[in-house]
Amino acid sequence: MRILIDINHPAHVHYFRNFYALMVPRGHQVFWVSRNKEIEHRLLDLYKIPFIGRGKGKNGRIGKFLYMIYADFMLLDISRKLKIDLFLNFLHPYPSQVAKLLHKTSLVFSDTEYGKLHHKLTVPYATKVFTPKCYQIDLGNKHVRFNGYMELAYLHPNYYKPDPSILDILGVKDSEKYVIVRFVSLKAAHDFGSMGLSFENKRRVIHELSKWAKVFISSEGELPGDLEKFRINIPINRMHDAVYYSSLLFGESGTMASEAAMLGVPSFYINNNPLGYLEYQEKEYGLVYNFKDTEWEQNLALEKALEIIQDKNSREKYCKGRDKLLADSIDTTQFMINEVLKYE
Repeated sequence: MRILIDINHPAHVHYFRNFYALMVPRGHQVFWVSRNKEIEHRLLDLYKIPFIGRGKGKNGRIGKFLYMIYADFMLLDISRKLKIDLFLNFLHPYPSQVAKLLHKTSLVFSDTEYGKLHHKLTVPYATKVFTPKCYQIDLGNKHVRFNGYMELAYLHPNYYKPDPSILDILGVKDSEKYVIVRFVSLKAAHDFGSMGLSFENKRRVIHELSKWAKVFISSEGELPGDLEKFRINIPINRMHDAVYYSSLLFGESGTMASEAAMLGVPSFYINNNPLGYLEYQEKEYGLVYNFKDTEWEQNLALEKALEIIQDKNSREKYCKGRDKLLADSIDTTQFMINEVLKYE
């Protein structure tokens, strides 16, 4: 088969890189096209995956609409030249729209309920849309639920083994606690309506957590001068190791909150846009704490984080939750392969 994977966000590289590594030796041809929003191209280079770039994209509703037209025409041209049989991607519209024009198969994965605009622009053109079973809305007769999470496409024990050398890179001792605080730009289409943590509370979070642990900030954008010294400085493909050995993750990113859960690390998601998989990971496994970005809930989140960081037995507790989650879940990459091969 000739398969095209289109990347719209750094996390998408991780979602499909093991699929690529397993499918190519079987004789399938897998082509990658990628936007360069943040670090997508750097990640692809690190994993030695050849790709075609399609620009940085645009911000704002009008900019995103104009970029969609550009991306559709670009993918249409690429797909005709490469004679693509099947399109595979995480929820965004361009590959499915092109697949419909070419009468080809489009398989889409998603776990984000509040991406309503992407749903409207993608689902009508897709062949199937796959989501975790805890997905909170019904996408119609194309909707297929699976018993797992997107993050298990790369953090399942079949693929991920933590590397303790990250502690030397971070300058952290074996017994020293540290936390990762994650700030996002909130410019994505699915982030409209969320303000995130206020600047005052970002400073307060760092100040209070620093009393009990070393703090590292992962941020998509610029930081105020007094917080820049906390920015994490590690190879971009080592973030999962950094999360694995941390005591807690606190921030605005749903993906990183779920990644922490997969690794047995308690995580906090501060955002007005609820995510079914994070709510399920809180309710069933106690691995995630979901809060809205009101001042009151931001304060509640910080209080809970401070309680956890001072608990000497927290690691054992959350690892048990992770073990239960893994026992209840499938290998997402193998599920992808099985679904794609149905169209061989």
